[in-house]
Amino acid sequence: MQASPALVSSDDLYLFNTGQLFRAYLIFGAHPMEVDGQRGVRFAVWAPNAREVLVVGDFCDWSGADRSRAIGLEPIGTTGVWAGFSGRVGEGARYKYEIVDSGGERRLKSDPFAFRAEPRPGTASVVASLGRYRWEDGDWQERKKGRPPYESPMLIYEVHLGAWRMDAPELFRTYGQLARELIDYVCDMGYTHIEVLPLAEHPLDRSWGYQTTGYYAATSRYGPPEGLMELVDCAHRRGIGVVLDWVGGHFCKDDHGLRLFDGTALYEHADARRAEKPLWGTLAFDFGKPQVQSFLISNALFWLDVYHIDGLRVDAVASMIDLNFDKPDSMRTANRYGGTEDVEALLFLRKLNETVFLYYPESLMMAEDSSSYPAVTSPTYLGGLGFNYKWNMGWMNDMLRYMETDPARRPDRHSLITFSMHYAYSENYVLPLSHDEVVHGKRSLLNKMPGSYEEKFANLRLFYGYWMTHPGKKLLFMGGEFGQFDEWKDDAGLDWSLLCYPLHDSMRRYVQHLNRIYASRPALWENDHVPAGFEWIDVNNAAQCMLSFQRSGRSDERPVVVACNFSRASYSVYRIGVTRPGAYRLLLNSDRSDYGGSGAAMPDRLWAGAVPMHGKAFSIEFPVPALTVLLWEAESEGADGWQESRLHVSPAN
Repeated sequence: MQASPALVSSDDLYLFNTGQLFRAYLIFGAHPMEVDGQRGVRFAVWAPNAREVLVVGDFCDWSGADRSRAIGLEPIGTTGVWAGFSGRVGEGARYKYEIVDSGGERRLKSDPFAFRAEPRPGTASVVASLGRYRWEDGDWQERKKGRPPYESPMLIYEVHLGAWRMDAPELFRTYGQLARELIDYVCDMGYTHIEVLPLAEHPLDRSWGYQTTGYYAATSRYGPPEGLMELVDCAHRRGIGVVLDWVGGHFCKDDHGLRLFDGTALYEHADARRAEKPLWGTLAFDFGKPQVQSFLISNALFWLDVYHIDGLRVDAVASMIDLNFDKPDSMRTANRYGGTEDVEALLFLRKLNETVFLYYPESLMMAEDSSSYPAVTSPTYLGGLGFNYKWNMGWMNDMLRYMETDPARRPDRHSLITFSMHYAYSENYVLPLSHDEVVHGKRSLLNKMPGSYEEKFANLRLFYGYWMTHPGKKLLFMGGEFGQFDEWKDDAGLDWSLLCYPLHDSMRRYVQHLNRIYASRPALWENDHVPAGFEWIDVNNAAQCMLSFQRSGRSDERPVVVACNFSRASYSVYRIGVTRPGAYRLLLNSDRSDYGGSGAAMPDRLWAGAVPMHGKAFSIEFPVPALTVLLWEAESEGADGWQESRLHVSPAN
């Protein structure tokens, strides 16, 4: 078989080999098409150091020994690309590349650009077309263009599709079932987005998708590609955005994957010290290689182009940009300037973000980055990495350390809950309470909380209230909303049976109410990324473990005042300063009985009068139960005269 140059244009080959072919998936892989009146499949693969490349499958007993049955590919000049067309296979055919390396060894490899893979434990690629689904999310796409994420509510439900609901081990919901059940639930709970753990094909369930073999193949665990399209389409029609966890930093070593693809370190770095990721047992991409850049940037656009994904959460950025991330001394290297930053990875990330925002300016590009590298969310023309959001891992770690501390010892750790405001506007932050915090012996969020059974719930309600009112967008891993007691079990579904117990069901209803308050109050999200949106009222009351502050939107018409009591003590009278006189309405009391609290009486309306406090000309007075967060919303500008709040007491239940 001869590879006609027309099968792959010279322009595309040039762009691929210079790192500029940003939709390489249209060229590489297996594409059903018609050539010279014959229906068949065009194959194209990058294997520059191969001696021979064949396509094998069921049609030749998975061996290239019989050349009359296997499909031989031909090199296109010196480009490193092999291509060919065959009318003997069609859509649905299973296949692999049999690559003969320079030493004569034969390797069976899955197609790096395959659109579909057979269900595990099989490892073959499957010829597939992805253009048949009829999308109905046009209204969503138009609305998204006129709605900057910075000034909009963003409340993300992080979910692992396989373990959200599972009737029996490995009995997963399909994409189609999830399009109904999951999206109904997310809408009912008041979330604005879902973030899905990686869906690119992976051989091991327990890797959660973070060790990939098929970057362009949506995992077959939950059904065909069209099923995932239906899930995203359904989410969009219901007003829910979809973010995909994207693993561009490393790949697994399975023989059928990218490792030593043509017998050489092709996708990984040739220097084993730089290629190896000993923490995860994976291999890092060689980000300086132009063809790898074409492969990865094309993949990012692929999910936005083909599956209408709204954005990517880029995994493990810290490990990408640090040459020596979690490596022993024997594997440490330096860059050409003598530093430890991976210069090629930094350049790649800038190029990735520039390209994504060129084609999808309204998309979300979120860095999961635990490093202190600066300007992650600054534009590349100012020297930044060009993401528009970064996970605030510092806030998460500080807050979990504080919340795990017994309330009696919290006065000594007060700075853990206040320090984040020193850097809150250095990046555009998402405050993550993610899957990483509830696995590997770390315990669930509920079980991290100290105290008695009831106090654990009170602490978690308080924590969620503070989290929801702190500047930054929000992310919560599935199960956290109803107080999953055990840490996440990836081989089983969430413990939905806990909703039969009053405190867990009350927690779910509390989170649902909190979500709706957040989404409906611009004061809690319009000014997330500018100092004008936040003002401390009392930041220094460590002795009582009390904290109060105000959130304001652009109009500043209805600021929200937040008071948090992180102690076991309750106060019948507590006064804080406020910026304006007039009425304040109770938005949230986490101690309500229907949330699982004590149900102590609380005024539903207060009047602020000219009693100076905390450097403010006005103040309000109210009772504060133990381990409780209270939200008050200013109702009007004018002062109608001071009235004692106890005259307006009514049960807030």
